[in-house]
Amino acid sequence: MTLNQRYAYHGTLVLLFAVLHFSQAGHPYVTASVGQPWPRPQMVQPGEGFLVVRPQTFKFQITSHDCDILQKAIKRYEGIMFAAPRAPKREFHAQWSKGANFQGYLDTLSVQLMTKCEDLPHPDMDEQYEIKIDSPDFPGVGKIIGQSIWGILRGLETFSQILVPTGDAFTVNSTQIMDFPRFSFRGLMIDTARHYLPLSKIEETLDLMAMSKFNVLHWHMVDDQSFPYVSKAFPSISKLGSWTPSQIYTAEDISGIIEYARFRGIRVLPEFDTPGHTQSWGVSQPGLLTTCYTNNTANGKFGPIDPTNEANYEFLKKFFTEVTALFPDHYVHLGGDEVNFDCWKSNPNITTFMVVNNITGDYAKLEEYYITKLLDIVANLPTKNGYFVWQEVFDNGVNIANDTVVHIWKNYKDPSVVKNELSKVTAAGYRTVMSAPWYLNYIQYGIDWYKYYEFDPQDFDGSEEQKRLVMGGEACIWGEYVDATNLTPRLWPRASVVAEKLWSSADHTNSTTQASPRLEEHRCRMLKRGYDAEPLWPSYCDVSYD
Repeated sequence: MTLNQRYAYHGTLVLLFAVLHFSQAGHPYVTASVGQPWPRPQMVQPGEGFLVVRPQTFKFQITSHDCDILQKAIKRYEGIMFAAPRAPKREFHAQWSKGANFQGYLDTLSVQLMTKCEDLPHPDMDEQYEIKIDSPDFPGVGKIIGQSIWGILRGLETFSQILVPTGDAFTVNSTQIMDFPRFSFRGLMIDTARHYLPLSKIEETLDLMAMSKFNVLHWHMVDDQSFPYVSKAFPSISKLGSWTPSQIYTAEDISGIIEYARFRGIRVLPEFDTPGHTQSWGVSQPGLLTTCYTNNTANGKFGPIDPTNEANYEFLKKFFTEVTALFPDHYVHLGGDEVNFDCWKSNPNITTFMVVNNITGDYAKLEEYYITKLLDIVANLPTKNGYFVWQEVFDNGVNIANDTVVHIWKNYKDPSVVKNELSKVTAAGYRTVMSAPWYLNYIQYGIDWYKYYEFDPQDFDGSEEQKRLVMGGEACIWGEYVDATNLTPRLWPRASVVAEKLWSSADHTNSTTQASPRLEEHRCRMLKRGYDAEPLWPSYCDVSYD
């Protein structure tokens, strides 16, 4: 069976011909663009000329405010631009000509930060920036201008992507770029409970996130399978709940990841999911989990956290006090998904509790009792955190606070159901983040990124006010079949598709045909920078593996 026949067998041939030209020997299915950034900027005004950037003479020049984030970024991007690990070996002779369009050498790029640096990225951070290269108002020079350090970081990434290698130098077209994100929340979730991820792999993920202008790392740290978080208040949980004594994250490890993310303008949103998904918690905490019964006899199994045990709320208060002090983000993700009521139903003590509280048989009300108390605990901690919950909390009718963020994840195979959920959540006045169409752990043969690109988180039946409640979205990579060996290729460049949907204008992200050459270039860019991003189709990238 030929390659084309295999694609037809898997139902993708029609899609392929929609965006790809016929493959011939020595030619890729999609020809990569040249010097086109990903995600696509909001506005690009190209000129006719170009400047030459010579690595040996080029420098950044800070012309206004400065700080440690900016200094580290400049040093980092000098390496990214001129010392990429897999960049092809350069011919040391000029391959560009001083023709009519040659406008000179760009030896200095001015970096103009208009306000003092903020210490930490935050939900309302300003990420807009402007790039001027040989613009009519500044001919022959280059500038990156941003009101905030976060905009400067995004501008530096874009500048690094519009450089085109040419012989022993680089060219950059005369251009003006005005850019800002469509959505303020552009997240990527990693799962370190099903498989432990080493710190170096999390840092690599943050580097790749910065390449695509993601700004939130959602860290689903613990689950039924393991508890790698080392709590100083409750050290026995990780001691008994982690996979091994070495596969853990100490407070120092976590602070290091938060700092690594801070320098890239990325927030770290921790998730500690309860009352379900907590089997690894209960090994060291007697009374925390519900004892399950069969025929009124304890059967040795345990269910979700026991919501009737008042001591558990003291435990949760102490635990989340520690967590919110360690993670500086305003939000904490409290989970609340996939709560199985069977164990609660079997437990006679819970049955008695429900009778006393006039909620006999209504286990959604019992869940509401737990969630309400947990939200009240978190809202009244010294850090005054906001919180995310998975959509089941809303779907089950739990009376949640007005400022709760509802995270939509279910029914990814049926966009109409997902859009209906968006309508219901926003009609109730809640802000929301969308993940349902962007579960990247699900894979299939052939090209699977089109469906990610074709979903728009504001395309649902609702008012403009409702659509403003959509904070953005998040790609998720659950870890049942993902560990350090396949995290990067499984994620990239597929996650970049989600990143562009969340950054770029809706008008600029409605064609997979137009996106394909730029995505191919972006994948090659990742390879040149040393990251093992998987191929999208039969193709070729000019990289050196020596």
